Amino acid sequence: MSCVWVKSLEGAVRFLGTHAKSIYWFNKHGIMERRKFIRNASFLSLGLASLSFSQSMAKIEAERKFKISLNPGIIGVKANFAQTLDYAIQFGYEAISPFTQEVMDNYSDGQLNAILGKMKSHDITYDSNNIPVEYRQDRTRFDEDFKKLRKFCQTMEKQGATRINTWIISSHPELTYNENMKQHAHRLGECAKVMNDHGIKLGIEYLGTRPMLVAARYPFISSMKEGKELIGEIGQSNVGFVLDSFHWYCADETIADIHTLKPEDIVVVDINDARAGFTRETQVDGKRELPMATGVIHIKEFLQGLLDIGYDGPLRTEPFNQPLNDLDNEEALEVNMAAIRKALETVGG
Repeated sequence: MSCVWVKSLEGAVRFLGTHAKSIYWFNKHGIMERRKFIRNASFLSLGLASLSFSQSMAKIEAERKFKISLNPGIIGVKANFAQTLDYAIQFGYEAISPFTQEVMDNYSDGQLNAILGKMKSHDITYDSNNIPVEYRQDRTRFDEDFKKLRKFCQTMEKQGATRINTWIISSHPELTYNENMKQHAHRLGECAKVMNDHGIKLGIEYLGTRPMLVAARYPFISSMKEGKELIGEIGQSNVGFVLDSFHWYCADETIADIHTLKPEDIVVVDINDARAGFTRETQVDGKRELPMATGVIHIKEFLQGLLDIGYDGPLRTEPFNQPLNDLDNEEALEVNMAAIRKALETVGG
């Protein structure tokens, strides 16, 4: 696909119309991942905002506590830790991924201190890390990964990063609901204890899509209410939600469900839209749109709920969107930020 320049905010949002296929795969460390590494971009340097848009954003900018975050991999931008920080500064993002494994493998204390100083001078905070432990497979694999978790968390603490996230597969071929709940609660609980020693919160994401719920023999967690049950069973104070507007919509939830949460109950937020022409029940996890692309999801209600409870963590997109992936880094960053800003405008007055 050739590069496409968009000349208006509306055009940037309308441009994004198709989706990437959902792929469940293992990364180089053997950790099961759901997110494809796609590319991302910001709204600011393209100069899409008109005076009226800037004025309408004034209220939301004054009220919101959450940070617009850049996780480059999930929007297709190829960048390392230092490059991601530069992109964030250039395009107006307020938080970035910690890149903890990269720091462990490649950074001296001096190099880390330099990049931390640069983050501080630009008032940029952290997004979240994917959990580095494969807890869904057999016990031997879990034990092997778990032994390495403390060193990972020590590095995160050294970085000043405080959030780790994971996602819960909503069916299982062998374990019943209760068996799966017991296994998840024990293994994630052990992980959460180590994380808590280093000031780190664990966010779990429920998947609300119906096809995932019936993909295997035994259904599992697929809603906020069930997620609360898992968090209760884990029993650690540093565990909360990864709250995704797409799964919130697919689980048939409303602003009232968000109002049951306290800000500390949410670790990370993803905002996305859903495909037009599909019912809530037929949406699939790996085919989404950037926020405001179709209007299927009531993003205004979702964001208003976050404002109402005072959520103050990172907020990012996770669109699984091939046209976005195909763009050059800077173009993708612009389009991505345009979609976020358009969504924020809905609660700006």
